Amino acid sequence: MSHQPEVVMIGLGYIGLPTAALIASNDVHVHGVDINQKVVDTINAGKIHIVEPSLDQAVASAVEKGYLKASTTAVEANNYLIVVPTPFKDKNEPDISFVEAATKGVLPLLKKGDLYIIESTSPVGTTEKMMNLIFTERPELKGQIYIAYCPERVLPGNVMHELVHNDRVIGGVDEASTQKALAFYSQYVKGDLHATNARTAEMCKLVENSSRDVQIAFANELSLICDKADINVWDLINLANKHPRVTILQPGCGVGGHCIAVDPYFITADFPMESQIIGKAREINNYKSFWCAEKVKTAKLDFQLKHGRKPSIAIMGLAFKPNIDDLRESPAKYIAQKVLQDAQDEQYYIVEPNIEDHNVFKLTDYKTAFAKADIVVYLVAHNEFKTLPKDSDKLVLDFCGVQN
Repeated sequence: MSHQPEVVMIGLGYIGLPTAALIASNDVHVHGVDINQKVVDTINAGKIHIVEPSLDQAVASAVEKGYLKASTTAVEANNYLIVVPTPFKDKNEPDISFVEAATKGVLPLLKKGDLYIIESTSPVGTTEKMMNLIFTERPELKGQIYIAYCPERVLPGNVMHELVHNDRVIGGVDEASTQKALAFYSQYVKGDLHATNARTAEMCKLVENSSRDVQIAFANELSLICDKADINVWDLINLANKHPRVTILQPGCGVGGHCIAVDPYFITADFPMESQIIGKAREINNYKSFWCAEKVKTAKLDFQLKHGRKPSIAIMGLAFKPNIDDLRESPAKYIAQKVLQDAQDEQYYIVEPNIEDHNVFKLTDYKTAFAKADIVVYLVAHNEFKTLPKDSDKLVLDFCGVQN
């Protein structure tokens, strides 16, 4: 027996699929849409195409019970969620063409009383642009449907829990839309729901990650200064943080991931003159990765001059942050590639304990790499690395505080 779905989810990636599975687990019929036929077939078989704890059971159960199915085209429903990527065009300018294409896909299906929500990270004003697109094509819907923006706030590796328990910011294009969206999310989210307008909700998502980027940039800038001043930056930050109103983050080899390293560009693209600190923070965090790569190259040459032979080098970590397997936008991966481009017969050991193999890098066990290396380069503070000895015979470049 076929049911008209209550919810259509456009986009079945890192956010769309877990959200679809969560809603379906509440015995609500969800129709997922993805342009990739392989993704559609995988989900309809009760399997998943992304790595996320407990998502496989949620999808398998929802598909088996008939509450979740997928196809490459949208169908009629009462609620439409747009959860598609917003990549970049040239010069870090956000591209909302996927959001537009998804909106055009549901345009013929919209009817009085429907709720349309964008969850995709978007430039300020995107929800209003889509509203104008809808009402230009379907003027009879003006005042008849509800349009809102609600960004996700989840951490890869803990998505299924955080979708339920995290607070959400929800902004409609008018008060009625805000209330309709609040009522929708209240069925599935146990965290607090905070009402605002669409533009503020859009900016809120961008500001959260830009704030983190700026704070990390301050720590990374300190690490550059301390390197020149011959000061241990880790000791310095630890002492400065003894002040009751100072909380400086830890420096690293850059900033990665699909949010903090990306979202600030949504602000700088639209407000280039006003976003001076945000833009500079992006520059500093990108430069830190380049600086780390140059430090490795210099250390390699110094070793060669001192010992009369080429060193063996252990590159420790590829993920974008500690203790995960996610390499998206990873500064460590960039540094490894940059260093290997400059390779001249040195022996390199590339280490990432959270993945088994990689299609570009040949991976080595972290203990083996440490034992064999003359130069040890810590790029990610994985727990495993903290168990390694502080061997005085080795030259250690610690860019993430493993030994502090």
